This record gives sequence, C-alpha cells and structure tokens, in this order.
Amino acid sequence: MNWIYWVKLYDSKFQAGCLAKRMEEDWWIYGYECPTEVEVFRSKKGRFGVRYMV
Repeated sequence: MNWIYWVKLYDSKFQAGCLAKRMEEDWWIYGYECPTEVEVFRSKKGRFGVRYMV
C-alpha cells in the first residue's frame, strides 16, 4: 500500500497532529472509511503534513 498525502502543509506540528487525530477519530461521521495508519511528517522546508493509508 502507498501513503496518501494530505494537500495542505501546516506551520506547527500541533496543527498537523490535530488533523491526524481527527482523521483517526471522526471520519466515519462524514461517511469515509477510517484510515488504517495516520502519520505526521516534516517536509524538507520544515513544515508539517499528514499522510495516511486506507
């Protein structure tokens, strides 16, 4: 399986972590399949992003 990257990068790890936690906990509310693994990563320019596997 390949990682799927969220489109937006964030300035703080906290912001990316909030999105990651929401993906883990709340996606079923919107009718999406919950991801099996969610990870916060740091880009080469120092910003933070979220990637996941379904």
